[in-house]
Amino acid sequence: MKTIAAVLDASHAVQPFAETRPLRLAELDLAAPGPRELLVRIEAAGLCHSDLSVVNGDRVRPVPMALGHEACATVLATGADSRFAVGDRVVLAFLPACGHCVQCVSGEGWLCANGAAANGRGELLGGGRRLSECGHPVHHHLGLSAFAGHAVIDERSAVKIDSDVPAEIAALFGCAVLTGVGAVFNSAVVRPGESVAVWGLGGVGLAALLGAIAAGAEPVIAIDPVPEKRALALELGARAAVHPDDAEVTIKAITGTGTIVAIESVGSGKVLAEAYRLTARGGRTVTVGLPNPAEPLTIPAISLVADAKTLLGSYMGAAIPARDVPRYIALWRAGRLPVERLLSGTRPMAEINAALDDLASGAAIRQILIPA
Repeated sequence: MKTIAAVLDASHAVQPFAETRPLRLAELDLAAPGPRELLVRIEAAGLCHSDLSVVNGDRVRPVPMALGHEACATVLATGADSRFAVGDRVVLAFLPACGHCVQCVSGEGWLCANGAAANGRGELLGGGRRLSECGHPVHHHLGLSAFAGHAVIDERSAVKIDSDVPAEIAALFGCAVLTGVGAVFNSAVVRPGESVAVWGLGGVGLAALLGAIAAGAEPVIAIDPVPEKRALALELGARAAVHPDDAEVTIKAITGTGTIVAIESVGSGKVLAEAYRLTARGGRTVTVGLPNPAEPLTIPAISLVADAKTLLGSYMGAAIPARDVPRYIALWRAGRLPVERLLSGTRPMAEINAALDDLASGAAIRQILIPA
């Protein structure tokens, strides 16, 4: 069948993206699903900094590539041996876990070696690509390529959800919520009454802030240069929301020594070092940001022992999507994770390059793209 998808032909694009137009909408051929694969109709797809990092070259991926890795979809057809059925509503997660590598059998599917290797090659977990243009293969983005009308995915990238969750809300659970809330619940294991500071109030950072509040953290301190994002953080329950220049004074004034838990979601070695420095003795610094691979991190090595600090990387929020997506949706239903507040709005897929500009400038938190 044919589908319309947003294709990146070359990375290292420069702004304004609305003028340079790094992403083009192209008609692609989409092969039928193979064993344990699904053909899905994309209902809504979220635009994330991870997409931007592929466009600007911070995260090098094989091209041409059809982008998009956070979405809600409906199953239209299944391959052989599938556990899904036509009509199932699904959230798409960006790392399929094979279930049999060392990481998977150790209960750490978010570190699946086979899933990561397939993502790096721009292939599905079962091998190869299902997208092509004029007979030439087009790479998959993180096994999904969700900026499209339709996609063929490995079913291990899908989590079944109830049909009554609005598509623009459901899409957020595939990356922003899975990563941000997971960083709090699974990686930092925040306990009630612990202080939490969050650097960077994009979709993932604000999801982490929501997770910290849901976990009973107090105080919660938000750090971001954009006044509108700081105002939203206060509305969501943060004790304080400050410009990065004021982070140290504010954290020390409120906590006395430093924050017990620091969450860094900016994707900057410099910001991560600052967050680590302002973590209290015995505290935990968790990073979910994706800096350029060449960017270094410099911290005092002795502090890891002398201050008994912990520095943790959190990929995909250390999540098991089949476990965590349903429980996070349950928290949303209960009013404890108001993730709809992360939405900056919806826009047609044709505006994807302009949406990238709004994301890069900090004007938007989570924009939802709707296929034509």
